[in-house]
Amino acid sequence: MRTKAREVAFQVVFASRFGEADKGLKNALCKKEKLTKDDIEYCDKILSVIDEKEEEFSSIIDERSLAFPESRLFPADKSVLLVALAEILYFDDIPRAVSINEGANIASKYSSEKSASFISGILSGVDKK
Repeated sequence: MRTKAREVAFQVVFASRFGEADKGLKNALCKKEKLTKDDIEYCDKILSVIDEKEEEFSSIIDERSLAFPESRLFPADKSVLLVALAEILYFDDIPRAVSINEGANIASKYSSEKSASFISGILSGVDKK
């Protein structure tokens, strides 16, 4: 199960919103969560896609979020959306429903129940390429 890898990716992306993310943080989180080699590789792939495609993802968020433009989102919510969008759009082996559910679960843990619903709503309208 990749739940912990997703959560580590979320934490690194979230920290990057405040200029605090680096390889050392990711390594410490991977060690703390006892991620397997496969989970670490998966986390690295997510972070790489986000790094490369964040502008694309921000546009998608803006298109889908009529009430809250991407620039006004809580950093935790945006971080969850970035991880889930990376999976939905660039990981063919992950069912879209899994990415949406995992995103909502991370939002519930680190943001709010309202955020979980908001994130599910945004992601439910995104289709794989």
